[in-house]
Amino acid sequence: MSIISNTKSQMEKTIENMEKRFTTVRAGRANPSLVNNLKVSYYGVDTPIMQLASISVPEARQLHIKPFDKSCLGSIEKAIFEANLGLTPTNNGEMIIITIPELTEERRKEYVKQVKSIAEEAKIALRNIRQDANKDIKNDEELNEDEQKRLTEEVQEVINDYNKKVDTLLKEKENELMSV
Repeated sequence: MSIISNTKSQMEKTIENMEKRFTTVRAGRANPSLVNNLKVSYYGVDTPIMQLASISVPEARQLHIKPFDKSCLGSIEKAIFEANLGLTPTNNGEMIIITIPELTEERRKEYVKQVKSIAEEAKIALRNIRQDANKDIKNDEELNEDEQKRLTEEVQEVINDYNKKVDTLLKEKENELMSV
């Protein structure tokens, strides 16, 4: 049974990774995950922004990035510009304020394409996990033919369930992106 449980845990990680990547696709609302992956040059060292500043969402379409050390305000601002996120930071001497612009219909469709691509990558990862599980089943000499067939079918049921999860999460994200 360890093959099935191992397969399920790998597929669960794939879904978690996909959901994490979905949060980086903005839906017209401010979300700290928009800048979470930014690296800021701080005294010559690329440092994650989370280690340099607190990030808050005071309003639905605004992010505040308040550095612990005000001397790195310029570096944070520069990192946001260079990250090419389509966001314009404003430095008020205390913190960086980012106002999230309204999304145009065209931009929303681009984001939907991006989300579909992320979902497709997740499905490919799920298929690869299934392939590995089927190889493990085939190579397990302790299993007779009937058990191998039953386990292979069980792996197929598991991947069907996870593919449905991917489709459901994709639909939710598409609806979120297309709602104004």
